Amino acid sequence: MHASLAVALTYDRHLNSSGCRRSLEECYHWSQSTALLNRRLREPIKAKDKDPIWGTAAALAILSFSSPDARTPEESWPLKSSDHSDLDWVRMSKAKMSLWHIVNPLRPDSLFSVMAGTFAQMQSPLPELGIDGIPSALAAICLLNDSSTAKDNPYFDAAHAVSQILGRPDSEVTTGHTQLFMRSIHGPFEGLLRNKDPVALLLLYLWYRKARRSIWWIELRARVECPSICSYLQLYHKGNVGVHAFLPGGTLADRWN
Repeated sequence: MHASLAVALTYDRHLNSSGCRRSLEECYHWSQSTALLNRRLREPIKAKDKDPIWGTAAALAILSFSSPDARTPEESWPLKSSDHSDLDWVRMSKAKMSLWHIVNPLRPDSLFSVMAGTFAQMQSPLPELGIDGIPSALAAICLLNDSSTAKDNPYFDAAHAVSQILGRPDSEVTTGHTQLFMRSIHGPFEGLLRNKDPVALLLLYLWYRKARRSIWWIELRARVECPSICSYLQLYHKGNVGVHAFLPGGTLADRWN
């Protein structure tokens, strides 16, 4: 119940455009749901606990993503100094997925089995080779070619994931589609993102810009991180013409709007 109330209050914040700061009531329900989930996970998990655990974990992942600490782009990552809280939402998303095999939300008696189609989209395989489906300008900036694979290029999965939504009408972009990119944030690419690599930041920026128009909880973070990424790239990577082509005012800025 606490997790559901916290998400409802967060959605209300989104509708009212009241900024990125959480209300005290929202924080209270978030804190209570976190404490209850941690307590439940310390005990043997019974069949009746599986759906509440998954629902709470999913809600906490949404809350973590939709509630950046920053109020302005200047206070936001990546413009702000790096610290341990950077990309906390990535850790929360991975923590949620670590429960997948324990609670199995696709089991026949699960309330979440009706979301099988969404889960299938989330876990659909990305291409193993080449650049089919990736815009040529994006492939070039990522140094991808017809023989590229995820093993030899850290941008491979992320570029394919973001490309799958770039050309899709906003009305057709679902949570399942957007999760493909989140799933690609691991290994070398995650390291590049944490180190504020310009190409990795560009891929995140393109994902934010597209996904925010369809998924409300992504929009709440994109409000501050999208302009923060732009400012960071303009400030610290002025000479990267290829990256700047995708930013506001660039030759490719409106290509996928």
